Amino acid sequence: MIWLYSGFILFVVVMLALDLGVFHRKVHVVSIKEALGWSAFWISLALSFTVFIYFAYDFHWQGLGLAPDPVDGLLNSGRLAAVKYLTGYLIEESLSIDNLFIIALILGFFNVPAVQQHRVLFWGILGALVLRGVMIGVGAALVAQFHWVLYIFGAFLVVTGIKMLVTDEDEANLERNLFVRVMRRMMPVTTRFYGQRFLVRAGSPAAAAPDGGGVDPVMSTVARGALVLTPLALALVVVDLADTVFAVDSIPAIFSITADPFLVFTSNIFAILGLRSLFFALAGMLRAFRYLKVSLALVLILVGVKMLAAHWLKVWLGEHSNLILLLAVVTILAGGVVASLVAGEENAKKA
Repeated sequence: MIWLYSGFILFVVVMLALDLGVFHRKVHVVSIKEALGWSAFWISLALSFTVFIYFAYDFHWQGLGLAPDPVDGLLNSGRLAAVKYLTGYLIEESLSIDNLFIIALILGFFNVPAVQQHRVLFWGILGALVLRGVMIGVGAALVAQFHWVLYIFGAFLVVTGIKMLVTDEDEANLERNLFVRVMRRMMPVTTRFYGQRFLVRAGSPAAAAPDGGGVDPVMSTVARGALVLTPLALALVVVDLADTVFAVDSIPAIFSITADPFLVFTSNIFAILGLRSLFFALAGMLRAFRYLKVSLALVLILVGVKMLAAHWLKVWLGEHSNLILLLAVVTILAGGVVASLVAGEENAKKA
């Protein structure tokens, strides 16, 4: 099975290399039109991968589908694996949308110029891929060895979903963030940006030309030759930290569907790959969908309940339980979007 993982990781690396080295080689502000095109590309790629999943599990390539899934105890046939992959991808992608609120807040807090935001998100998502890979590996091992962990995951998701319904976490204050304060004490941080640089060496030619000109007061307080962080680096680290925190919510959600490592890994990776383009496509419209957060909270509660009552739901719904869950998730998300649009139209009429 090592060849499947190696091949998939190689494919992802090639796509990211093309993205940064060819299509985004020149620094520019990503337009909504361009972002929508890339979003459609990544979503189409993720959906097309369902075909590979179907045949890989139907013909048991590299042993796929030969071991019972720890979540439901079933052997994953091509059809069942495809449904679990699609459900997992949809859940992970929808929960990733909530990240966009925080990412927008972080980029705004550090005043990251629009022209540099793509670079921060690209490297931030690359870091997220590594961190989530580790978390998925640990989670899959725990579920395989200790099935009762699923009940802990389920309870955690229900509590998190309820918390999302009753609290407003959009007004995060990064000035009070312990990690940000520690980073600033450990290393000096410039007050200005230096192009695409995450680090700049005091006294170097690059340090003499900050964006917007003028003098950076931080440079006069450090020794010549010392490495200094730029706000771009701090934004990158905080974006990765935020994704790690959100992964604590989203990764248990996928384990409500399957604990098959390949399905969990691929659905998560595809969801993250499309996050960057979705940010540029939706960042300006997210707050218009006022009921989207409610939909995401309901999705978390739904998958948490599914985890806690998996045995009874399997008896009640039969072999189509995963397909029914997929349809329920789609319905909840669509309902949130429609309700937001209707509310927006009513407010426009009143105005």
